[in-house]
Amino acid sequence: MMKPIIQRPVPQYQALPGMMSPIPIREFRGLNTFDPFSIRDNHFTHMSNMVLDDYPAVSVRPGYSVLESAIGTRVLGLGVWKGTELHAIFNDGTWRKWTGSAWTTLKSGLDTAAEWTFTNFEGNWSGINLIGCNGVNGLHRYDGNTVQTFGNAPSNINYVTTYQNRLWGAFGLEIRACKLDDGNEWELFDLTEEASYGKTLESDKGESINMLSGGLSKLIIGMPNALHELYGGVPSDFWTRLVTTDTGFANNKSAFIQDSLLRFIHKNGIYEYVSGGVAPDRDFSEIIRELYSETNALAATDGRRFYFRMDSNILIYDQHSQSWSSWNGISATCFALMDGQAYMGDASGRVLLLDGSTDDGSAIPWEIITKPFTNASAGQRSRWLKLWAMIQLVPDSTATISLSQTKDGSDWETVKTITGTGLNIEKVIIPIKKFTLASMLRIKISGTGWVKIHEITRQGRAMSQ
Repeated sequence: MMKPIIQRPVPQYQALPGMMSPIPIREFRGLNTFDPFSIRDNHFTHMSNMVLDDYPAVSVRPGYSVLESAIGTRVLGLGVWKGTELHAIFNDGTWRKWTGSAWTTLKSGLDTAAEWTFTNFEGNWSGINLIGCNGVNGLHRYDGNTVQTFGNAPSNINYVTTYQNRLWGAFGLEIRACKLDDGNEWELFDLTEEASYGKTLESDKGESINMLSGGLSKLIIGMPNALHELYGGVPSDFWTRLVTTDTGFANNKSAFIQDSLLRFIHKNGIYEYVSGGVAPDRDFSEIIRELYSETNALAATDGRRFYFRMDSNILIYDQHSQSWSSWNGISATCFALMDGQAYMGDASGRVLLLDGSTDDGSAIPWEIITKPFTNASAGQRSRWLKLWAMIQLVPDSTATISLSQTKDGSDWETVKTITGTGLNIEKVIIPIKKFTLASMLRIKISGTGWVKIHEITRQGRAMSQ
C-alpha cells in the first residue's frame, strides 16, 4: 500500500515595502551639467575621453598617431590641397607638406606666431591652388609644386575664403575681394561687374572683423560680438546686413559649416546659425553650458562629430545620438579633414591623425561619473541591495570602480579594480556593503586602455522616512 503524498502549502511572503525591481541603464546619453539631482539617470556629470560612437554604449575615444616628430612648438595652421595633400604651418616659420612618410619644406621665413587660414581656388590659374594667409605675410598660394606670394592685396589681409568665384579677405573693419576669377587683382575698381570689391563695415563696440566664411549661400562676416551677412553676386548688387550685435565669434577657427548650418563658439556659448533673418541659437549646447569658455577656442567637424575645443577640453557633439562628451589630453590648435580622416595640429608642434586605440602607443586614460542615485525623493532613506555593470575590457586595460555618497564626490572610495580579459561582455559585481544605507550613491568608473560599458544596474529598497 502506497503511502499518501504529503503536501505542504508553499509559504507566501509579503513583499517588503519599498522594494524596487532592478533599474538598468543601457542607453547612455553623454554629458549633462545641469543640477545632478534633476538630470536623467543615463546622463553623466563628468566624462573624460569617452564617446558615444557605439551608441547606446559608451566607449573610449579614438587614439592618435603622430605624423613624424614635432616641428617647432606649435602648429599654426592646417590646409588640404585638392582634398588629397596635407599642408601645415609650424611656428618655426615653415610651410610644409606631408608626403606620406615625412614633412617636406616648401617655404621658410614666415611669421612664427600668426595663425593661418586656408581655402582652395582656381580662377584663371591653370589649376586649383591652396591659398593661405595670416594677416602678416600677405597672400600665399601652392600650385602643386611651390609656394609663392601673389597678387596686390594689402599685406595684412587675413581670413581668406571663397565666395561667388572670388577670393575674400579682411583687415580691421574692411572686407576685400579680388577681381572675378582673378586672384592676382585686388585693386581694380573700374565699376564693372568683374572688378575688385571693398567695403568698410561699422562697429558700435569698436571691434574688428575676426572671421570670414563663404561656405553658405552668402558671405558670413564675424566680429567678437556681431554677425553680418553679405549678399549678391557682383559688385553692383553686393550688400551687407547686420544680423546681431549680441553674438559673435571667438576667432576665425571657432566656426565651421555643415549641412547648411554655421556652428561657432562665442563667449556665451556654442551656437547654430541657419541664416535668413533668424538669430543664432544655442539650444543644442545648453546641456553643457557650465563648460563654456572662449579660451583656446577651436571648432571643426569630421562629418559625424562636432569638435569644440575650449580651454583644455575638447567637447564632442555626436549627431547620431545628439549627445555630448569630453576629450582630454589633446591640445589642438587647428583641424583638417582629408580623404575621410581627421587631423589635428597641436600646441607642441605635432600633427596628429585621429586613428587607432592608443595615443601614439600610450594607453588612453578615461573616466565617467554618474549622477547621485536616490529614491524618488532625495531625502528618503535607501537600502542598496545590488549594483553591477556590463563591461568589455580588453587585455592590458584596467578599470577602477569607486563609490561616493555625496553630491560633489568629495569622498570617493575604491571598491573594485578589474583587468581586461578579452572582448566578451562581463558582468562586474560592484561591492556596496559599506554604502548599503547611503541616502545617495554615485558611481565613478575610470581606467586606461580600451573599454566599452554597456549597462549599469542598481537595485535597492526605499525605506520609511
